[in-house]
Amino acid sequence: MDATEQRQRSQSHTVVPSDAERPELGHLATWSVSSHKYGFGVDNLRDGNDNTFWQSEGPQPHTIELSFPKRVFISAISLHTNHPRDDSYTPSKISIRAGTSVHDLQEVRFVEFSKPDGWMHIPLRPMDTTEEGGMMEGPPIPAHHLRILILANHLNGKDTHVRGLRIFGTAVKQTTSSVSPDESDIDVESEAASPRKSLPGKKLLKLGHDGLSGFTSQQFKMHEFIR
Repeated sequence: MDATEQRQRSQSHTVVPSDAERPELGHLATWSVSSHKYGFGVDNLRDGNDNTFWQSEGPQPHTIELSFPKRVFISAISLHTNHPRDDSYTPSKISIRAGTSVHDLQEVRFVEFSKPDGWMHIPLRPMDTTEEGGMMEGPPIPAHHLRILILANHLNGKDTHVRGLRIFGTAVKQTTSSVSPDESDIDVESEAASPRKSLPGKKLLKLGHDGLSGFTSQQFKMHEFIR
C-alpha cells in the first residue's frame, strides 16, 4: 500500500489517555522546529501550559521534528489547538511521517481539521471506528525519527500556533491478578521449539524472545542447539 492509499481524512476528539494507560515518549526525544517567533519556541510545546504556544515564523510547511536515540514504538500523537483563540493560526492540514532517519521518512497519517479546539488524539494506524465515533488503534509504528508537518492553516493563515504535543507508546494493560504457579513453570525445551506461538510476556522474556520479530537474545542463541 503506497502513501496515498494510507492517507486518512478524519477528526478525532478523543480525550488524551493518561500516563497510567500508556507511556508518553516525548521526554526521550530531541525536539526541533522549522522556525519560531522569539519567545514562542519549541519548549512551549511541552510546558503543559494551555496559555503558551509554539508560533512558527517562516514559509510553509512548518515542521516539528523528534529524534529518538533508539527505536521506539509509537501508537498515537495528541495535538493541542485552540481555534477560538488562534483563528487563522490554527492548523487545518497535517502530515505525520516516520522512519529510521530524516532520509527515509514515510507518511503514515494525513489529517484535516475543521476549527479544532482542545486535544486532538490521532492514532497513527487507525483500524476501525468505535461506537462513540473515535478511532480504534492498530499496531504501533517503530521509528527513530518523527516529523509532523503543518501543511495549511484555517483561512489560509501563514504561521501556525500549536499549544501542546504529546507522543504515545503502546497501551499498557493493567492486571490485578498475580501470576499463578502453573504459569511461572515453563518447559523451555518445548517453548523454544516454537518461539512464534502466542506466549505470555513473562515467558517470552525468559526465553529471550520478543514475540514479534523472530529474533532472540544472544544468550538464548548461544544455547539453542545444546541437547
